[in-house]
Amino acid sequence: MTRLLETPQYDIRGMLLYGFDSMSAFVDFLLPEEGARSGTLVAVNAEKMLTAECDEALRALLQEAQFKYPDGISIVRSIRKKYPHAAAQRIAGADLWEALMERAGRQGTPVFLIGGRQAVLEETCVKLRRQWNINIVGAQDGFFAPADRDALFARVAASGARIVTVALGSPRQELLIRGCRARWPHALYMGVGGTYDVFTGHVKRAPKIWQRLGLEWLYRLIRQPSRLRRQLKLIKYLRYHLRGDL
Repeated sequence: MTRLLETPQYDIRGMLLYGFDSMSAFVDFLLPEEGARSGTLVAVNAEKMLTAECDEALRALLQEAQFKYPDGISIVRSIRKKYPHAAAQRIAGADLWEALMERAGRQGTPVFLIGGRQAVLEETCVKLRRQWNINIVGAQDGFFAPADRDALFARVAASGARIVTVALGSPRQELLIRGCRARWPHALYMGVGGTYDVFTGHVKRAPKIWQRLGLEWLYRLIRQPSRLRRQLKLIKYLRYHLRGDL
């Protein structure tokens, strides 16, 4: 029996999310010994879910994604409330990306990186090769013209990449992934936001204790008070959770 059949999905406000009890189980599912699965991998948190409810285009992008997972403690708590026996755990996108890169290095999986500033992208490639001997078959920074998209898609296809990670921010990265998948569907695509900056040390994540307590959002708020307006919008999701409107 495959992992696909063994792994439950949870419906939260009409969106099906995969729920895994550990990071290693998720990586086993996405990158088994026979090779990476094909499809789009999307992290979902409360803010993204609320935005999707008001933005039909974003909702369509999320619904198209084959592998959606909870990258937010609010979503995990909602899963556990609606499905009391669920073993789903929060899996942070940045941690998942690193775990996939480590596995890709062991398996020799070809990887294509897109997005970020040129200097950060180069640092990311160097560190990935040094740390896990990643087989990087192509890279493109995030500063390219819309007219260059087709040429980029052709490069990805010609490279034979089986994992493509895109750091352009949402929803730009999801839109690019949709276009690239139409040209090259034989890869696992992952939108990774600012992960390259975190990986190379240009942006600092919350300390591990904050992450374990599910308070990474609060750490970012303390460091960036300008995020307060965004956080206040999440009161709407809190009402959904308390009412059980999940």
